[in-house]
Amino acid sequence: MSNEATTYNYKVVRQFAIMTVVWGIVGMAVGVLIAAQMAWPVLNFDIPWLTFGRLRPLHTNAVIFAFGGCALFATSYYVVQRTCHTRLISDKLAAFTFWGWQSVIVLAAITLPLGFTTSKEYAELEWPIDLLITAVWVTYAVVFFGTIMRRRIKHIYVANWFFGAFILTVALLHVVNSAAVPVAALKSYSVYAGVQDAMIQWWYGHNAVGFFLTAGFLGIMYYFIPKQAERPVYSYRLSVVHFWAIAFTYIWAGPHHLHYTALPDWTQSTGMVFSLILLAPSWGGMINGIMTLSGAWEKLRTDPVLKFLIVSVSFYGMSTFEGPMMSIKTVNALSHFTDWTIGHVHSGALGWVALVSIGAMYHLIPRLFGVEIYSKKLIETHFWIATIGIVLYITSMWISGIMQGLMWRAVNTDGTLTYSFVESVQAMHPFYIVRFMGGAVFLLGMLIMAYNVYKTVSIGKSIQATIPEPAAAH
Repeated sequence: MSNEATTYNYKVVRQFAIMTVVWGIVGMAVGVLIAAQMAWPVLNFDIPWLTFGRLRPLHTNAVIFAFGGCALFATSYYVVQRTCHTRLISDKLAAFTFWGWQSVIVLAAITLPLGFTTSKEYAELEWPIDLLITAVWVTYAVVFFGTIMRRRIKHIYVANWFFGAFILTVALLHVVNSAAVPVAALKSYSVYAGVQDAMIQWWYGHNAVGFFLTAGFLGIMYYFIPKQAERPVYSYRLSVVHFWAIAFTYIWAGPHHLHYTALPDWTQSTGMVFSLILLAPSWGGMINGIMTLSGAWEKLRTDPVLKFLIVSVSFYGMSTFEGPMMSIKTVNALSHFTDWTIGHVHSGALGWVALVSIGAMYHLIPRLFGVEIYSKKLIETHFWIATIGIVLYITSMWISGIMQGLMWRAVNTDGTLTYSFVESVQAMHPFYIVRFMGGAVFLLGMLIMAYNVYKTVSIGKSIQATIPEPAAAH
C-alpha cells in the first residue's frame, strides 16, 4: 500500500495554519492603522491608497477571508480527515485551494487600495477575482464532501456538519450576491438595483457573519474544545439541535440591517423576529461548548490553549445576545450607524472568531510539526494581552456608540437639535484613541504568537500521521 494511502495529508493543513498567523498579523495591522486614522486623520498622509475608505475594505477582507478563511481551511481539512479516518480525496485539488486562496488574498491587497471595488460590504472584490473565488470554493467543496463520501467511519461527526453547511451556504451567498455585468477589466455593475440590491446584499452580508464567521467556527469549537479538554462533547444531541436550528434560522436575519429604510416594513420585522429566535440555538451552542469542561474545570487554570477556546465561546454567547437585542427596532433606532455596531462586530470578530482560531492553531501547529509548543508561558501571556485588547476595544466603542446615538437624537424644547454633528465627532475622539490602543494591544499578542509559532516550527519537522486501520476505528 502506498504511503499516501496510509497517511493523512498534513501538508495543506500546515500551509493554511501558518498563513492563518501571517494574514492575522497583516489584517490586524491594517485595522490598527485605520483605527489610528479615525483618531488622527493626518495619518491618511493625503495618499489616495492609504485613505480610510480604501484601507477599511482591505482590513475587513484580510481579517475575515484571509485570517478567518485560512483558519477554516486548515481546521476543516484536519478535522474531516481525522474524524473520517481517510486522506483528503485529492492532494492536487487541496493544493489548488491553498494557492488559489492565497492568490485571491494578494489580488484583494492590490486592487482594494487602488480603488477597484463593487462597494458591497464584505463583497467588494471585482468580477475577475469573484470568478477565481468561485473556482476555489467549488474545488474546496469537492475536496471536503469527496473526503466525507470515502470515509471509513459510518458516523459523520457534528463538526463536519457545521463545516459542510458553511461551505454550501457561502457558495450560494457568493454566487447570488456577486452576480454582476462586467463593463471593463476591473469594473462591473450589480444585476440588482435599489432596495432589491440592498436586500440581497444584507442577505449575503449577515450570512457571511452567520455561516462564514459562525457555522464554520462552530465546527472548530465542536472538535477542538473536546480534544483540548480530553472530554466528550457535553451533549451530542444538543449539538445536532444547535446545527439544524442555526441552519434554518440564520438565513432569514439579514433585513435587520435595513431598519428604517425603503425596505418594506414586514421584511424588516421578519428579519427582527428571526434574529430574536436565533438567541435560543446560539446560547444552546455556547452552553454546550462551555459545559464540555464539566468535570475538568481545573484544566482552565493550567491550560492556556483551553482559556482561548472557552473564553471565545463566552464571547460567542455575549455577541449572540447583543445582536438580537440590537435588531429590535426601538434599540436599533439608537444604535444604527453608531460605534455601538462596531463594538458589537468586534466582540464577535476578536472575542469569538479570533480567539477560537488562535486556540485551534495553538492546538494544531505542535501536532503538525511533531513537537511541543516552544513556550506555554508565551501562550498564557498572549491570552491575557488579547483579552485586555478586546475589552479596551469593545467597551470604548459601546460607550462611544451609545453616546453618539443619544447626542444625535437630543432635541431642545423648541425642537432644534441640541448638538451639531461636529460636536458628536469631537466627543468621540478620546474613545477612538482607546479603540486604537485596544487594537494595538491585540496585534501585539499576534506578534507574540508568531514568534512562538516560528520557534516551534524551527525545532519541529513536518510529520506524517498514519490513518488507523478500520478494525481500530471507534
